[in-house]
Amino acid sequence: MGCVGSSQTKGEDNAKKVRKPKPWKHPQPITISELKRMREEFWDTAPHYGGQKEIWDALHAAAESEVSLAQAIVDSAGILLSNADMSLCYDERGARYELPKYVLSEPINLVRGSSPVRERVATE
Repeated sequence: MGCVGSSQTKGEDNAKKVRKPKPWKHPQPITISELKRMREEFWDTAPHYGGQKEIWDALHAAAESEVSLAQAIVDSAGILLSNADMSLCYDERGARYELPKYVLSEPINLVRGSSPVRERVATE
């Protein structure tokens, strides 16, 4: 249930709907663990650049969810999408939230399975 005067009910027909980001390529192939580390670092530091912690938390949850759940999270938090892929959002107070591609989707050159760096065998 939303408030009668909320921006969600007024502009619901004109609001952008969340969609999956377009495929993208990282400058060099990266592993799942490297991608995970980049994401953790972003989410740990993002609230320090302004905006509300609650909005950052909602964006974090939405970024890690399927599109339909991400839409529900964005709508319930009152997040306004400038870009449908969630790369640029605003809260109801006008604060800007910019999300890098790597927190929204995996690159097409993601290395799956074992790390490309081979373990060294000790020769002692």
